[in-house]
Amino acid sequence: MKRLPLGPLYYEFSRHCEPRLRIDSGETVVIETEDAFSGQIRSDSDRRDKQKCPEGNPQTGPIWVEDAQPGDSLAVRIESIEPSLGQCATRTSDPKQLAQWLGNECPHGTHVCPIRDGQIEWSDRIRIPYRPMLGCVGTAPRAGVPTTGPAGAHGGNMDLIETCPGNTVFLPVFVEGAYLYLGDAHAAMGHGELSASGLEMPSHTTIQVELRRETIPGPRIESPEEIMAVATGRPMERAIAEAYAELILWMEQGFGWDRWRAYDLLTHVGRVSVGYFDIGTVAAKVGRCFLRSP
Repeated sequence: MKRLPLGPLYYEFSRHCEPRLRIDSGETVVIETEDAFSGQIRSDSDRRDKQKCPEGNPQTGPIWVEDAQPGDSLAVRIESIEPSLGQCATRTSDPKQLAQWLGNECPHGTHVCPIRDGQIEWSDRIRIPYRPMLGCVGTAPRAGVPTTGPAGAHGGNMDLIETCPGNTVFLPVFVEGAYLYLGDAHAAMGHGELSASGLEMPSHTTIQVELRRETIPGPRIESPEEIMAVATGRPMERAIAEAYAELILWMEQGFGWDRWRAYDLLTHVGRVSVGYFDIGTVAAKVGRCFLRSP
């Protein structure tokens, strides 16, 4: 097992950075990540200083995967996500699209919560189950250098609760070595990441990376119970349509379904998971139990 300690923080999914770790297909890596606030919030009195650090969602990486070539894909199995400080933090200073109804008089709302015995102590009376996930995981695109703000075909800031331990995230490879980055771990998050902050935490994340000689159009996720196709765009209804279309084509190519029968089936049993609503990331999902008999 290899380890990648915390080092330079990256705010782009770039092919131009020197790889900090090289791995072979099938290797397991423990990766240390910083939280989405770049470590600026450790107590309720701390404030996010965007003048000092304007970017968010810092990533650890890049990881070079030996023999990875454009047109391949990576299967990134998330083994575990552990809090490195035993706490998480959130903030509610910017209501953004909700301001039309709630107004702009939102207090800063820095909120640090201990994590103990599988529970997040949100208040004296409220406990939230510890259900960690990665807000960001992605590879470097062939052209352009996307920041850690959006998501896209490379993965990126998907903020889906399904990027969690026990699940596998599939990512396209666009450049030699893949250049895998990850970070922005959350102790828990609701659908939509309403305030643009989950329960953010620095982490020790363990992943296993497998190289696949398979071309995929964008991120996919597999859990023991479901398969999911991911798309991002605004308006969100277009992202939902694209995600379902990619899921239908996956069912056709990978599971032997006629696309129109799959289209019919998903009308009745398909489900949608929403990442950060402001950028329109969604995962269209279907249970494995429905894939057995085309």
